[in-house]
Amino acid sequence: MSDRAVVTDRPGRVETHGADYVPEAERHGSPRSLFSVWAGSNIIYLYFVLGSLLVILGLNLWQALAVILAGNLAWIGVGYLAISGPSSGSPSEVISRAFYGVNGNRVIQIVVGWVVGVLYEAINLSVGALAGVALVTQLFGSAPLALQAAIVIALAVVTFTISVYGHATIVKLAPWFTWILLSALSILAFFVLSHTEFGYQPKGGVLSGPALWTVAAAGFGLIASAPLSWSVGADYSRYLPTTTSATATAFWTGLGGFLPATGIAALGALAATAVDMSNPEVAMAQIVPSWFYVVFLLVIIVGSVSNNALTAYSTGLALLATGIPWKRSVTVIFDAVVAIGVTLYALFISNFLDTLSGLLEVSLAVLAPSMAIYAVDIFLRRNRYDGPALQDTTSHSPYWYTGGFNISGFAALLIGTLVASFCLNTTFYVGPIAQALGGGDITVFAGTLVGGGLYAATAHRLRRAAPAATPLLPTVSALDDATTA
Repeated sequence: MSDRAVVTDRPGRVETHGADYVPEAERHGSPRSLFSVWAGSNIIYLYFVLGSLLVILGLNLWQALAVILAGNLAWIGVGYLAISGPSSGSPSEVISRAFYGVNGNRVIQIVVGWVVGVLYEAINLSVGALAGVALVTQLFGSAPLALQAAIVIALAVVTFTISVYGHATIVKLAPWFTWILLSALSILAFFVLSHTEFGYQPKGGVLSGPALWTVAAAGFGLIASAPLSWSVGADYSRYLPTTTSATATAFWTGLGGFLPATGIAALGALAATAVDMSNPEVAMAQIVPSWFYVVFLLVIIVGSVSNNALTAYSTGLALLATGIPWKRSVTVIFDAVVAIGVTLYALFISNFLDTLSGLLEVSLAVLAPSMAIYAVDIFLRRNRYDGPALQDTTSHSPYWYTGGFNISGFAALLIGTLVASFCLNTTFYVGPIAQALGGGDITVFAGTLVGGGLYAATAHRLRRAAPAATPLLPTVSALDDATTA
């Protein structure tokens, strides 16, 4: 590791790089470190709730477990996108200039990168705060309104401070988050398994035929929505050397998200066979002893912090990618202020928390095609990106295209999102295609196939016209030796 690398990316120091290119001399680390980054940020309560929801919707245990496994295979896509980090030395929010154009990317990053990211931050902050309130109530009997607001702010300060310090601090803390949370979850698994009814069948009878496929499709979308929201793998792999194994980068990134997401959701489904999980916090008190209930609440709190640290880091980069002339640390602080405001409003002034959840359901319609377009672009370019050229936002940029828009990518995203929106089946909106399918939600499939397919069909010229990267970079098609990790 060079002296310069230590200065620009040292744990406990505010990261000096923003959305700019990371020179080769400053690259360091191993793909293996990506495992704890993704595992630590995905040991979260949300997956527990989603797993239990599949059983509540009417699936039996084995059907729910099959859907959980299938939905989390989307983490393969997260790993695949991460290989663009070492090859470009740039975050995902800047790489997307290649397939949306400089100006097109500004629009996409505001809507998809920042707005959706802040909504996720507010949801995570709300979940952590509610667990914090429950913890205080459990220990002291009550939590006055002022104390509840203080809990929100305190959690935000801890979370966003990690994000302000940036990449090296996140990587340094990730193993601690991972092993502490995994240890607690191992104990939780013991209590859940000791109460699980493995022969559980839904009270309304076993689903079959169209009804089964409708519920399974909806459940698949719920599970897949988590990995689909993480199309920012390059944000955390861009500091790896250019020669880093693409296979190892994809493997450790995908595995880091897949294992906790699948395991925790499975625990949620198992718990739902023993108790009514319509109110998970109350239900879990029936499964775990009182002393561990406190630990359970702490796991929720710490998990929300570790997850939001990554989310806030990436939303800060999204703002920078739009051209806002701020330091990266300033964008994170700005995110913090907005997220705290939204969370306080959602929790204490209105029932806006339900609205936030609904908006995230709808966001799946844009997240699915956007991930597909990104993956297709990597494939068409053979993972060759010119990092310094991606920083050029003038009309002379090789990524300027037509008026700053890559029509192929921008149109593919708009059309893919439109078609996917017709397939949505949410708590407040059911699209015409979903209605025609009897409520079946095929948003993920439709968005992926239409968005990715259109881009592949119209952007095939990228094989010839893509700016040459220097030097020739590792491609995902190369069966490189993962042991180099």
